[in-house]
Amino acid sequence: MTDDIPAGRRWRWWTVLRLGVVALWLVAAGTAWWTAPRQQSYDQAEADLAAGHVVAYQWGDRWDADQRTPWFGTADLESSGTLGPLFGWRTPDGRVWWTDTTYFDQLTIAGTVREESYAGPGAIGIAEQLQAAGLDSRSGVLQPLGNLVAGTGLAAAVVIIGVLLTGPAPVLGTRWFWFWLVCLVPFGLGILWWLIRERPWARAASPPASPRPQSHGPLGFALGVGTALLNGILLMVLGQLLGDRWVPRLDAG
Repeated sequence: MTDDIPAGRRWRWWTVLRLGVVALWLVAAGTAWWTAPRQQSYDQAEADLAAGHVVAYQWGDRWDADQRTPWFGTADLESSGTLGPLFGWRTPDGRVWWTDTTYFDQLTIAGTVREESYAGPGAIGIAEQLQAAGLDSRSGVLQPLGNLVAGTGLAAAVVIIGVLLTGPAPVLGTRWFWFWLVCLVPFGLGILWWLIRERPWARAASPPASPRPQSHGPLGFALGVGTALLNGILLMVLGQLLGDRWVPRLDAG
C-alpha cells in the first residue's frame, strides 16, 4: 500500500483482505475436522457395507500423515504388501472411518476372494462383504477434499507472506517473529493471533506513546515450537476426555 492512497480506502482494503484470510482459515479448519479419519468398530464397518454406505474404501497397514501444509494436513492409508489389516471407508456425508481387522479371526470365510492377498481372516471377511454388496469396485481416495484443504492453506499462506513482505512494518513483533508464529503454531492459530493483534489488521496495534521493544525472530521460533508441543499434549488429553468424535487425531496415529 502506498502513502498516496486515502487512509479510509486503505483501511477498507485491509479489512476485506483480513476477512478473506479468515474465510480461508474457516474452510480449511472445518473441512479438516469433518473429514479427519475416525476409528470405528468392526461391526460398524459391516453395517455400513450392508447398507451400501461406502462411497470409497482403501486398505493399508499404516496411516501416512500428509505434510502438504503444517496446519491442516490430511492422512491416507498406505500399504506395504498385503491388503489390510486396516480398512478405511468414506460415507456419503464425506466423513472418513477406519477399523483394525487384526483381532477378528473367528469369522466364517466363504472363499470368494483370494485369501492370500489379505492380512488375515478379519480383512478377508470385509473383502467378501464388499464383494457381496457389489461395492468392491469403489476402491479409491478416502479424502478427495484433501486438495481443497491444502489449497486453502496455501492461499492463506500466500496472502500472509505477501502482507509480511510488502505491508506496513509490524509493531508488536518483527516480520521474522510473526513469520515463525504463522508457520509453526498448529492449525493456523498463529494466523488468527496476527490478524487480531498486529498491523495492518488492527487499529489497536498502532504504536503506543512509549513504544516497547519489538519481539524478534528467536522468540517467535521458540513460541512456535513450544505451542506445537503444548498443542500435542492438549489434544491428547482432550481426545481422552471427549473422544475421537470431537477431537479426532488428524494424523490417525
